[in-house]
Amino acid sequence: MSYVFLALAIIAEVVATSALKASEEFSRFWPSVLVVVGYVTAFYLLTLVFRTLPVGITYAVWAGLGIVLVTLVGMVVYGERPDLPAVLGMALIIGGVAVIQVFSSSTAH
Repeated sequence: MSYVFLALAIIAEVVATSALKASEEFSRFWPSVLVVVGYVTAFYLLTLVFRTLPVGITYAVWAGLGIVLVTLVGMVVYGERPDLPAVLGMALIIGGVAVIQVFSSSTAH
């Protein structure tokens, strides 16, 4: 269940971060509510993940996948276009997360 909670935490964080831009510095009510609810949900779910997964591994997966997903949301919702170095950097992040998941004995609990 830890990986389910981690996936849900990442999704909640991506929603919250994406809504942060839409909140326009917390001047719009509903996007601001989504920011707060999303982050509270994400951090609660992380507390459940930490029962079984190490903090370093959890944070690496959380941050890496969050960066990539927020970038994709930025592209689709806000029309943002990452340049080649950004795309290459994100490819390295995905590769790093894959290496952790496939080869690290720290993730087996």
